[in-house]
Formats: sequence, C-alpha cells, structure tokens
Amino acid sequence: MHEIAPESPFALLSDDETRAWYAYMKVHLRLRYEMNRQLRAEHGLSLADFDVLVALISDEHATLSVSDLAIRIGWERSRVSHHIRRMADRGLVENTVSETDKRVTVVSLTSAGRGTLAAASSSHVELVRTMFLEPLDSRRTRQLAELFEQIYDNLIAHGTLPRPADHP
Repeated sequence: MHEIAPESPFALLSDDETRAWYAYMKVHLRLRYEMNRQLRAEHGLSLADFDVLVALISDEHATLSVSDLAIRIGWERSRVSHHIRRMADRGLVENTVSETDKRVTVVSLTSAGRGTLAAASSSHVELVRTMFLEPLDSRRTRQLAELFEQIYDNLIAHGTLPRPADHP
C-alpha cells in the first residue's frame, strides 16, 4: 500500500479500511466505465440510460414517478427530469403528467425501450459475469451479496434517500 499523506482524509482510516475503500472504488469506477463503453458500442445506450430502463422494468407496471425513479437510481430529481427528456426524444420512455396529481410527472417504459433493454441485456449480463463474477466461486458470490446487502441497509439507515418503494 502506498503511504497516505497526513492531510488526506483517508489518513483517518486504518490500513485495512483504506485498502477496502480503495479496492471498492477501483472496481466501481472501472466496472462502470466498461459497462458504459460496452452498452454504447453495442447498443447505443449509455449506462445512465440502462439504469433508467432497468429501474422502470423492475416496476410491476414499468412506470414510476420522476421522484420514485430518482430514489430508485440515486440521482437528483432534476438530473432524472433532464435525462428522461432525452430518452423520450429517442422513444425509449414516455413522460406524462399524472392523471391523479397534476404536479407529478410519470415515466413509462415504451415498447421501443423494452426492446432496447431486451437486446442489451444478454451482452451486458455476459460482461458483468466475465468482469465481476468470474473470479468468485459460489460461496464467495453469496458472501459478497450478503456484504453488499448489509452495506446497502446501512446506507438506507444513515443516508438521505428513503428506501425505494417496493424494494426491500
């Protein structure tokens, strides 16, 4: 491990904590880069587009309010609004005013968005399997899932976003 400058905020972490955080950040940043590159090259989607499509397909009706979508994917509401406008221009989603509350914008997955997600899913899953899951045996995969679930629960307990609706 490299020596950490005393003025670095990471100087306050133990060596193991620093190692764990750096390892996570390296994986997180590199994996997001690779997923974005692959989705753009093969399907004309950004990883942000994919995140929105997956969030919508995970809803029973493939429809979420902008606020619920923002909570689900951990974005600012304004970022979601701008992004779904661009996705709507490409026919992937439709955004409308809620019939029950005119102050609420509702985002729905279109058939084109559903088809685009279906076309991208197979190669995306293969990339995730190859780059993220391949070095793990089934025992370590279960352990990793349990660790991330614990970390996620801690994020919900101490973070500023509420738990997404319909997601334990």
